[in-house]
Amino acid sequence: MKKLAWSALVFAGLVMAPAAAQAKDWQVRMLNKGSTGMMAFEPAYVAVKPGDTVTFVPVDPGHNAESVPGMFPAGAAPFKGNFGQKITVKFVKPGLYGYKCMPHAGLGMVGLVQVGAAVNRAQVQAEAARLPGLGKKRMTDLLAQVR
Repeated sequence: MKKLAWSALVFAGLVMAPAAAQAKDWQVRMLNKGSTGMMAFEPAYVAVKPGDTVTFVPVDPGHNAESVPGMFPAGAAPFKGNFGQKITVKFVKPGLYGYKCMPHAGLGMVGLVQVGAAVNRAQVQAEAARLPGLGKKRMTDLLAQVR
């Protein structure tokens, strides 16, 4: 009986291990100057699977990453990183998550994470229209990449 229980435990571990190993950590850099211009996240758009994490890395000083109010799925928790510090966010609920650098959103420092299906696309598009300055244009361009 002990052997059977041990075998079942080993089998369960082997079955569960691939699911845990499939989670991926994506890196998004916070930059003073990127390929799209001044004040940028790179990449600004990432499509991830539920359970994946995104680590926002402050390559240049004076930046943070935080969710944009109203630009994440219902029931998902907002996030807010400290200035000049790395933050890792685990994305579980499917949908679109808009994020920004708080002081530089008007200069276009915004980004978008797509987790699975874009179930809240209409909501995020409506909120994108309220972003200040270049942030609105860049978010609209990012929404065009959504699959």
